[in-house]
Amino acid sequence: MAGLGKFLKQAQKMQQKVEATQAEIEAMELDVASGGGAVKIKINGAGKFLSLEVDPELLKEEASLVNDTLLAAVQDAAQQAKAYNDEKMKSATAGFQMPGMM
Repeated sequence: MAGLGKFLKQAQKMQQKVEATQAEIEAMELDVASGGGAVKIKINGAGKFLSLEVDPELLKEEASLVNDTLLAAVQDAAQQAKAYNDEKMKSATAGFQMPGMM
C-alpha cells in the first residue's frame, strides 16, 4: 500500500499545482490587436473576453471588411488564450505519472 499512499500524495500535490495554475491563467490578461490596431481585444488566459475596442475609422469601411477584421481579431485572441492555457496546464501536470503507466 506504500505505492498507493505515494500516489495519493502526488495526486494531491498535482491538484494544488493545477488550482494555482488555473488562478494564474485567469489572472493573465492578453492584449490582441488586429487590422493594424483597428481592433483591440483583451482576453484572459482562460478565454474570457474582457474588453473590445474598435477604432471609429474602421466603422467607416465596408461592412464586410469590418466583419472580417473583427472575426480575425476574435479568432486570434481565442487562439492565443488557448495556447497560453494549454502551455501552463501542461507544465502544471508535467511529471505526474499514473501507477502502471510509463
